[in-house]
Amino acid sequence: MFKIEEGEPFVMTKNKKMEQVEQFLIENQNAHYRLAYSYVKNKENALDIVQDSIFKALKSIHRLEEIKYLKTWFYRILVNTSIDFIRKHQRVMVMDDEVLDGYLPQTEDELTDIDLLDALDTLPPDEKSLIILRFFEDLKIDEVAAVLDENSNTVKTRLYRTLKKLRIEIEKGDLE
Repeated sequence: MFKIEEGEPFVMTKNKKMEQVEQFLIENQNAHYRLAYSYVKNKENALDIVQDSIFKALKSIHRLEEIKYLKTWFYRILVNTSIDFIRKHQRVMVMDDEVLDGYLPQTEDELTDIDLLDALDTLPPDEKSLIILRFFEDLKIDEVAAVLDENSNTVKTRLYRTLKKLRIEIEKGDLE
């Protein structure tokens, strides 16, 4: 995508920054959609969240001081927009046919995935964000910390605690 050499002063014009952001958004649109979808489990809502996030990002592009932080900067906007959406629409949860199909009889491997997804849905948004960013979006601990605006050690501790909670929730589901 773009490369910035260490130690070299780099001044980016507003137009160049806008081009870089646009390129990043286009190249990573599937990942952005997938992240939003992991929160709301609905195609239309996920697309709305991505669209709102892009609007917010372009509107506040002046706050992005260094282009090397573009990914974590946009992911923070996307995660916060997803969480805000959930809070606003907490009582109503529309499910896609694909999600409903997930509850029909399946093979044993697919049931394990359903248990994990069900357990993830029981987590509060901040804990769910940790799991999604780290394991579903494959971000490093430092990147997760930057997205969530937290210390890396705090993220490690919370991630460990959340994984423990998830394990208990999945085991509880196996007993039922």
